[in-house]
Amino acid sequence: MPTKSSASLKDTQSEPDHRKIAIDRVGVKTLRYPIQVRDRASGKLQSTVGVFTLTVDLPHHFKGTHMSRFIEVLNEHGPIFQVSNIHTMLDRLLDRLHSEEAHIILEFPFFLEKAAPVSGSKGLIDYGVRFEAGRRRKGDFDFIITVTVPVTTLCPCSKSISKYGAHNQRGHVNLAVRFRKHIWIEELIRLVENCASSELFSLLKRPDEKFVTERAFENPVFVEDLVRAVASQAKENTEITWFRVEAENFESIHNHNAYAMVEGVGRGSR
Repeated sequence: MPTKSSASLKDTQSEPDHRKIAIDRVGVKTLRYPIQVRDRASGKLQSTVGVFTLTVDLPHHFKGTHMSRFIEVLNEHGPIFQVSNIHTMLDRLLDRLHSEEAHIILEFPFFLEKAAPVSGSKGLIDYGVRFEAGRRRKGDFDFIITVTVPVTTLCPCSKSISKYGAHNQRGHVNLAVRFRKHIWIEELIRLVENCASSELFSLLKRPDEKFVTERAFENPVFVEDLVRAVASQAKENTEITWFRVEAENFESIHNHNAYAMVEGVGRGSR
């Protein structure tokens, strides 16, 4: 059957709205798209799946935005996402949507191959990564990287008062940073893991399990110790200008979690 051309169809979104209320952010959310990010160790591109939120501002005199244009911009950009090219997608959103401000949130699992500490057995472990980028038409480019790193923590109090062992648990550390120049996802992950009672591995043989259990016992940390240690490392980093570190321990002997947060600036801000 014959169809009307797009030029002859009514553009309802562009019609005026008389309530005079501008919208800060409007767009698409929970959009899954295959992406590639560069791996520091190999220099190669790692394939993963990103979940996108793409938004722009909407002036008060427009009824709605054009949702299809967000998908078009994403398709035009292609699958490769890194700090050095995400600003081009923001510029394209500003142009295509005729907006003054654009934002991108991209979340994806990032995989690292890790060798067990004694046997050297290798396995993949995943970390959560979040890119938050924004640009004003006549303003600066803003970019925040957040990594979610699973760790082991062992309770110093439990160790000091118990006759046998000490309780420990897994926890998650979220480290968000702004930075002066390029910073690797792997650098942020390593920074966090160095501050925990022990890092996690996907594959452990019995000698490895003995090693990480004893290492955690020798390095007990409260959730407060954990965020302070990460914050101390972030403050001394010459590339980091701002950081926020949050730690949550999934307590093994309580029915609640332990939580702490520190926000500050790094040496890169000086």
